[in-house]
Amino acid sequence: MGVTSAPTHRPARLARYVRPLGVASLVANIAIVVTGGAVRLTGSGLGCPTWPRCTEESLTPHGDLGFHAAIEFGNRMLTFVLVAVAVATFVAAWQTGRRSLRRLALVLALGVPAQAVIGGITVLTDLNSWLVSLHLLLSMAMVGVAVLFLRRVDEPDATPDAWTRGSVPTLAWLTFGATWVVLYLGTVVTGAGPHAGDAQTKRNGLDTVQVSQLHADSVFLLVGLTVGLLMAAGTARRAVAVLLAVELGQGLIGFVQYFTGLPELLVGFHLLGAALTSAAATYAVLAVVLMPVDTRTESRDLVPAG
Repeated sequence: MGVTSAPTHRPARLARYVRPLGVASLVANIAIVVTGGAVRLTGSGLGCPTWPRCTEESLTPHGDLGFHAAIEFGNRMLTFVLVAVAVATFVAAWQTGRRSLRRLALVLALGVPAQAVIGGITVLTDLNSWLVSLHLLLSMAMVGVAVLFLRRVDEPDATPDAWTRGSVPTLAWLTFGATWVVLYLGTVVTGAGPHAGDAQTKRNGLDTVQVSQLHADSVFLLVGLTVGLLMAAGTARRAVAVLLAVELGQGLIGFVQYFTGLPELLVGFHLLGAALTSAAATYAVLAVVLMPVDTRTESRDLVPAG
């Protein structure tokens, strides 16, 4: 017996809103990464010195707090945009009647208060670098969930056996895992570097040269795995090629910024690239594990001639 797919027909009005809201969730979560980077790179991390209020006396910044307070408070206000998008996405997903979309939309919605709490604790601990790392990684995870949500819009709720069967899906998951190692080590490098978010904030104390080398080594491993996956990806080759292109672009920016003294603009683009890497890695692994088994390199090699 075959796997029973969920109904593919949805009312026209729901089909019109579920996908655009999924795209909006993806864009909003990438935007929060970029604006959070702007807060750090402008030294505005403690522009509002407390949380959830900007100061002990006021929810919003006073005029005499200046530029840094405006930057930090603006990033906080973007959270409300993320809340609106997440709630709308959940409502639309709920009305489809599809369990997988409901669950993913709920995860996207719960990610917003989780981010707010971690962000608040980060401010109250004077931008502890390990908490800043966690704050960024959660945003990266929400980017991946948004990509999965968009994929699920066009997929049945049932999970196919091919998710874990065969060497190609295994290679895809290894590549995905290596991607997250690279992303995590990138946050560790940042925690050791000069962009703390505030001039008085302590760094994590690690040697910047050593952690940068470790990060570069993990990038080389990731690129190698991705090239191998590209050769075996079959009909998912385009998705893997997108991931490889993003990795190479990220690697180029990373090397240039390292040897030019970490200019703020390049670091900002590197943060954007990290969010795109999370999105591309999720897109690629889903494309590989959900593609028909008989299109994979490993399967074609086993089919008898004639």
